[in-house]
Amino acid sequence: DRKVRLALKFELVTMLRSGELLATHRDELRDLDGANPELHVPAKRVKKRRVIHQPLSDLAVQIIGEALASDAQGFVFESSVYPGQPIHRTAMATALRGTKHENNPDKSKKAGLCELLGLKPFTPHDLRRTAATLAGELGYSDSVIAACLDHQVTKDQGEKVGRVTSVYVGSKRMNQKRAVLDGIARELRRIVREPVAADPRMAA
Repeated sequence: DRKVRLALKFELVTMLRSGELLATHRDELRDLDGANPELHVPAKRVKKRRVIHQPLSDLAVQIIGEALASDAQGFVFESSVYPGQPIHRTAMATALRGTKHENNPDKSKKAGLCELLGLKPFTPHDLRRTAATLAGELGYSDSVIAACLDHQVTKDQGEKVGRVTSVYVGSKRMNQKRAVLDGIARELRRIVREPVAADPRMAA
């Protein structure tokens, strides 16, 4: 399903958890047409039970634009099976690993994206790790990457950060988070558009 694939892409480009992003409602989006688009994830969907203000890169905004098929659509990633409801969390994992019907031989197995693309099996949560690794390779600090992942920042440039300090400073990291997520979006676009080197064996 295209909506499920868009949700998987969204997890990679936003570094949000599946449970945080799947129920994204258009009312939670801010300034999509402006210079500083954001997604405000309510505390009830967040692991730490705190509101996440996540900057949105141009790639994330593009994904949202495609996912919102009409002005009447409330949830960004609306289920094709249950209209008016968000995609179920298991749909993303199933899309990656496929389906098996070991207890029902009458039903055929459906290959997932991992198998179709010849990749080792991975989970939606691994996309957060991929994005964090990519951000690290691009030179962003561990503390800002941690903020993008909604992890508690305990060190900044190798220096230990006190628990109280991390709470106060957290609200001031939006520009840094935006830089990281914009950087990831640029790198993903570069990877996808990078030309494949010609096979010398095919040369005339």
